[in-house]
Amino acid sequence: MSDVARLNAELIDLIAADDRRGGTLTHERRAVDLAKRTLEVQQQGTASQRVRGHLYATAASFTATALWAAIDGRRLDSAQHHLNRAVTLAGLSGDATAQFRIWSHASMLYRQLGRPAESAAAREAARSTSVVRRDPLFASLAHARVAIGHADAGEATAALRSLGHAQDALDRADTSVPRPRWVDFYDQAELEGLAVVANIKLGRWPEAEAHAHRSQALLRPHLIRNRAMGNAHLAHAQLAQGALEPAVAAAQAVPLSIAQSSGRIGRLLDSFGDRLEGVAPGTTEARAWAEYTRSHRRTAT
Repeated sequence: MSDVARLNAELIDLIAADDRRGGTLTHERRAVDLAKRTLEVQQQGTASQRVRGHLYATAASFTATALWAAIDGRRLDSAQHHLNRAVTLAGLSGDATAQFRIWSHASMLYRQLGRPAESAAAREAARSTSVVRRDPLFASLAHARVAIGHADAGEATAALRSLGHAQDALDRADTSVPRPRWVDFYDQAELEGLAVVANIKLGRWPEAEAHAHRSQALLRPHLIRNRAMGNAHLAHAQLAQGALEPAVAAAQAVPLSIAQSSGRIGRLLDSFGDRLEGVAPGTTEARAWAEYTRSHRRTAT
């Protein structure tokens, strides 16, 4: 168990780095290396079944961290490879929390790949884990993910109902219960952020903007990548309502260094720039955004 504790300390450091910078390739590779190191411990000497279960769960968590880094960085081929390995390790561990995490990540991966049926199946697999029945916080996150699936399908009533279920479950969650570090990101701010995504997909722009403002107000300081994501979504919601100046201000609040490491955020900003040029070509705001991105590229090179 001392090996497990030492490895889990490394895992906490990895997750903290992800909170700050997003899914860098360095982060992904380090997670893979630590998963390998964890499995090597299995081969050394003898250990009880309980310890072996913890080691498999830790290896699954490292692999899930690599999976998440690849998803966030939009390295989708690598993400699929990590997913296959993570599913195996989580199954060997028998840890329902690890299984929930991996199926949740799988649903996001399949969504990015444009495979909605598999994304829905992965969400259902996450929702069927025993930790969802035991812990309202995990139930809330599962409901929020389901809401986004409904929104993707244009099912507004079902999406809003699932968001309501997510809020009810989160209100029941006991924040003093010890949980794995990776789920620390999920709180009221994150639920508001997921509500932004659902409302954007449904074209409910004022509602999306309201959720985005609430999320930003509640977000804890160390979740730097999540704040960047929230500002990118806010920019889209404001632009869709014709509020050019605040939209550009929100987009410029996203550190472009994070947009480089987080492919999801980079894609949102690229889309924002394309939409801005499409709806307001030649405006002061469009020129300001173009100059902002050009200046960053010159600095980066």
